[in-house]
Amino acid sequence: MSLAPEDLRLWAIIAATVKPAKGRHLPTPPAKTRPTAQTSGDVAAHIYPSPAPLPAPRSGPAGGPQTIEPGRKRRIVRERDPLAARLDLHGLTHDAARTRLISFLIQAREEGFRAALIITGKGKQGDGVLRRFAPEWLASHDLRGVVAGVSEAHRRHGGEGALYVALKA
Repeated sequence: MSLAPEDLRLWAIIAATVKPAKGRHLPTPPAKTRPTAQTSGDVAAHIYPSPAPLPAPRSGPAGGPQTIEPGRKRRIVRERDPLAARLDLHGLTHDAARTRLISFLIQAREEGFRAALIITGKGKQGDGVLRRFAPEWLASHDLRGVVAGVSEAHRRHGGEGALYVALKA
């Protein structure tokens, strides 16, 4: 029984993720042979695929900036990295909130803060405009050199209606 080329490709991807048990080694694959009339070059390429691509960079909500690494987020939640920089965007329009957010984070970084709390609010039905667009603003070109990562805030800091922003040193 032979497998379809698509099945061979999928199997090769899965097999590439397997690590041998301690003390064991992966068997070396047999040397590639030239394709013959019975096998096409495409099938041989599926049996011996190129190495798997590197994983995509971590990204935050809605394709936004990277998420804060777990250890740093834990320090922020426990306030070992102080949240002295706080910005409440309640009541602002879309454009005013974006402008204020960008200028606030640039100033917070210049003042040496390592983390900030951005309060967007949840919106009337949990789908507020500021909450939806904040991750996009944080991933913008204007803040690329300022924002190290973003994560949803802990419940006591606002939960779904707030974001922790780790700032670059």
